[in-house]
Amino acid sequence: MGSRTALVEDLMERFPHVPREAVFKEDLLRGGVAFDPSALSDNEDGEVKPKSYFIFSFDHGTLPELGEAALRRPPEEIILTGGPYDLRRTVVSVRVNPASPYRVASDEHGRLGLYLDGKRISDVGVPPMPEYYRHKLANGKSVMEVAPTIQWGYLIYLTAFRVCQYFGAKEECQYCDINHNWRQHKAAGRPYTGVKDVDEVLEALDIINTYDTAKTSTAYTLTGGAITSKVQGLDEADFYGRYAKAIEEHFPGRWIGKVVAQALPKDDVQRFKDYGVQIYHPNYEVWDEYLFKMYCPGKERYVGRDEWHKRILDSADIFGARNVIPNFVAGVEMAEPFGFKTVDEAIDSTTEGLRFFMSHGITPRFTTWCPEPTTPLGKANPQGAPLEYHIRLLQAYRQTMEDFGLTSPPGYGPPGPGNAVFSVSSFMDSLPAQEPAGTV
Repeated sequence: MGSRTALVEDLMERFPHVPREAVFKEDLLRGGVAFDPSALSDNEDGEVKPKSYFIFSFDHGTLPELGEAALRRPPEEIILTGGPYDLRRTVVSVRVNPASPYRVASDEHGRLGLYLDGKRISDVGVPPMPEYYRHKLANGKSVMEVAPTIQWGYLIYLTAFRVCQYFGAKEECQYCDINHNWRQHKAAGRPYTGVKDVDEVLEALDIINTYDTAKTSTAYTLTGGAITSKVQGLDEADFYGRYAKAIEEHFPGRWIGKVVAQALPKDDVQRFKDYGVQIYHPNYEVWDEYLFKMYCPGKERYVGRDEWHKRILDSADIFGARNVIPNFVAGVEMAEPFGFKTVDEAIDSTTEGLRFFMSHGITPRFTTWCPEPTTPLGKANPQGAPLEYHIRLLQAYRQTMEDFGLTSPPGYGPPGPGNAVFSVSSFMDSLPAQEPAGTV
């Protein structure tokens, strides 16, 4: 096909049950978007909420390669509406790619829009600077550095440990740039706290709680790099659990508490629950046995795929299957050199994993793979996975949920096109609109 527009429209025609908004959203997430200078923020001094780089870079270039977007950050997210496709409100996490066929720019009237192949395809909204970002901690740190919010303010993202102890080519997950992202922010002189102080987190949350008068922030996620030994003398369950304990003691019931961590032994998982965590995300990354071994070498070496899956199932005994929500990185199934060569094979494999977990009442979710250029898979696959894979995954995901009588997982806001706020994949945009179930 001669243009990106033709490819996108062909997929919308071939897969009419996938919301058209999700087709554009997946293409923006997998391939990134360019920004005209008129669409960039004024960092923390302006009226637009800037990109916080809350855990990974989620960019298609290093900071020095982003040009002005490295000096004036792009917005954290954008909202697509209207245009010739009559798009319903769609929240998209920003992944910068100066070479993308998609571009956010202002028209002659100063109105932001999304352009594809030079044609305006939607209006663009940007998140306003939240009042709580305008207030600093007593030590001068910004709330954005300590407790950034994403998903249009729904989720407070607490990356308590900025690096991962799966380190180096023989241990790092081959698609993950958490360690590089830490290094590039430090090299650029940006504030980027390695291990966040519990009291600083509480202070930042107090500021959010004070100024978020609409109570838009609904959940927090505790996460960071894997801990294979100790950090500050604590193992993974106690290190991340201590933040949950402090938050729940100071703000009982204010937010839904979630933790993204390794698939830990049952006793460790019980500690998460005891600390006050409500939802557990023991991410399984990629389903295929060989690809897990090749693309997650540290996790294979320290735990192993079979044991990882067993621990996920075991954790349902503690949290309840509904509140165990493991993530996978959608698209790495097709990454060279070891990935599947056809979309059919990749979808079959991914669906096998979905059926395995959903048959146990566990609903996985996924992040759309961004091929960051400092990772082995990003270097080898700068274009990411084919858009068709992502669209067919949305179709397979919804069908598998229906097969097992499951509904949208808790802690992700409302489902459905025009309603969803989850911004790093379209899985919530593609589900039926309904009130999300509770967490217990």
